Amino acid sequence: MGPLLLLTSTLLSSWRMVEAQPSFTIKQITMAIEPGTDVRRDTNVTVKCQAVVGIFGQQALSRAYTIYKDGIVVYTKTTSSSEDLVYPLPQVRVSNTGKYKCKIEIEGKQKSSDPKKLTVTGLSSPVLRLNKDVFSEGEEVIARCTATEETGSIIFYFYEGSNELQETRVNSNQAEVKLRLSGKGSRRISCDYTVLITPDSVKSRKSNITTVSIQELPVTPVLEISPRQRIYEGDRLNISCVVGGFLYNYDGISLFLSQGTDLLSRGTTKINHSMTALAKDSGEFECRLEKGNVAKTSTKNVSVTELFSAPTLTVSPAEVFQGDNMKLTCRSANYASERLRKEEVTYTINPPGTQLVPGREVGVFSGRTLRYEFNYTCTAQAKGIVKHSKILTISPKVSVSVPKILVVGRVILGRPFQILCQSDVGSLPINYTLLKKYDFLNSTTVKQPYQQARFMVTIQKPDEINQYMCEAQNNDRRNGELSKRLNATVIVPLSEPVLTVLPDLADIAEGDNLYLICGIKGTPPVTFKWYHSGDVQPLFTTTSNKITMDYQIPSLGSKHSGTYYCEAVNIANNIVRSQLVTIDVRMALWKKGVIVASCLLVVAVLVLLCVLRFRAKRVRVDRAATSVWSARPPNAASDEESSVVSHEPDVEYTEVVHPQPVDPARVPLRKGTDTVYSELQNSPHGAADHHGFGSVEYAELNGEQPDINHTSPQTSNHPDLLVPVD
Repeated sequence: MGPLLLLTSTLLSSWRMVEAQPSFTIKQITMAIEPGTDVRRDTNVTVKCQAVVGIFGQQALSRAYTIYKDGIVVYTKTTSSSEDLVYPLPQVRVSNTGKYKCKIEIEGKQKSSDPKKLTVTGLSSPVLRLNKDVFSEGEEVIARCTATEETGSIIFYFYEGSNELQETRVNSNQAEVKLRLSGKGSRRISCDYTVLITPDSVKSRKSNITTVSIQELPVTPVLEISPRQRIYEGDRLNISCVVGGFLYNYDGISLFLSQGTDLLSRGTTKINHSMTALAKDSGEFECRLEKGNVAKTSTKNVSVTELFSAPTLTVSPAEVFQGDNMKLTCRSANYASERLRKEEVTYTINPPGTQLVPGREVGVFSGRTLRYEFNYTCTAQAKGIVKHSKILTISPKVSVSVPKILVVGRVILGRPFQILCQSDVGSLPINYTLLKKYDFLNSTTVKQPYQQARFMVTIQKPDEINQYMCEAQNNDRRNGELSKRLNATVIVPLSEPVLTVLPDLADIAEGDNLYLICGIKGTPPVTFKWYHSGDVQPLFTTTSNKITMDYQIPSLGSKHSGTYYCEAVNIANNIVRSQLVTIDVRMALWKKGVIVASCLLVVAVLVLLCVLRFRAKRVRVDRAATSVWSARPPNAASDEESSVVSHEPDVEYTEVVHPQPVDPARVPLRKGTDTVYSELQNSPHGAADHHGFGSVEYAELNGEQPDINHTSPQTSNHPDLLVPVD
């Protein structure tokens, strides 16, 4: 039983879902305007809306049609018929012109056609009617303009000749207005209209022309003023403004009495006005009559002679300073002598209570100026006439204070700088004068706030700075205020740099401490720099409040030899350089002593060696002499020779004294004794060495000795022995 109910429920649900699905479709919708889109007035036009709808089965659908004109709904219809919707427009008018569109809606689904524009041409001629043909001035005219059988929103225009009088907008085919025509004579009245269509408008032809006759209003305003002769201030003026003429009905008539733009009085048929004549009342008076839009006027000029002129308030002197004495004078420049004596005019100062005292002279008041700005007026009075002066504003000036004198920036000797003169208190303009030893140098006037008095000067000596003063003045009746003397620090540019060396250049030696002292003239602080030639960077830089500074190089060596100089600069920013100083670092004294001592020691050693050698050679010479004159055994070697034998050959010198030669022809005669040196070569063992180099022996031959036979070098047993030479 349960499965059967479930199956039945599922089938019913599926059937309902199929039934709920749409069973139609709107394929398209079109709109047609018959007999066409461009038609003339009075044509019968039909707007047809045709929809193509696809339907499932034979079910009837409810179709809702809507017709739009310029986006506004003009016709709706709901039907179940599938026939086309027809919207008739019988006897169309210009107001039917516009864009039309059709829309269909079926069960929430809708579709619209493309829009089409209908244009209708042709307007009916307007018709004008007036309520009567003859009018009086100011009487209203009722005019009615009709656009026969026209519809829509229409604007009607009414004209007098070619001049537009009025316009009105209505949603009907006629309009009625009230017109007011001025002046007498005939008037030509007409009308036309304009039909408003989106987004344009269409204007009609002019209506029929209606002529009306306007009769002049038989009344006029009458103006009377007394007295008629010359009028003076203080006289009474009596003025009347009345309606002249006759009317059966005075309803709607108004009278106005005015002087310039001031309305003095108003009434219906008569106005009486009385006033005291014043000079300001001179001018034109007007009496005006109005009825509807009709206005008539009557005017008269009145000249009022001034009894006395309005007073003028002046101050003396023209410029006053706080606390100064001042004089206010109140005077009327003109007065009517035939009506008034000068003494009859009295003067007072306003506001009352001011500390101004009347003087002996009429209208003159004296007192001291206040410390702030104040407004004064005065009043002149005679025979009931009161006149006031214009406001006089007195702004007392403030006397200039003692000026301050100071420099702008730094003062550098020989360079231009600015001196500023300024007073803390004082009304502008202020004249500033620069003085030097009380002599005039220059002046300037400060006229604007925040403007400054600056003077450009140059000094050549530091003490000149105290010779400047300035004077400030803003009151010609007082002496100016003199400042104190200018006091400022004068920066002297650096000059005359000198580099001094300690110790003296001639005494500089290795191991000494060198002091490079840089001195200048000028204003500290000074920045000093020491340089060694060949180095880009300074050896040392320092800033000092002194004008002389030194740089120490300890423990001098040969590398410190060279050229040195120093540079200096101060706030004046002029760099000065000293002369070049060349340092030659000499050898230390102790080194010199060591060298001298070494040299002396060497010499002493050499001398000692020479002495020892000489003695040794003397021994050898003695022995050699013995060997020369006596026969030496061939193989005899003495003990003395063995004792002096060394491993290296010795050179021995023997002095030989030659007697006079045997052959005078071969050898020249010599007086005395000749010394000849011969080189004898000895072997290390004392025997003659025929091939090696031995010692050289020198023998001294005396004349008393026997002749010595000289052998030829070729046959000599000692080939290396030098031959004696004369």
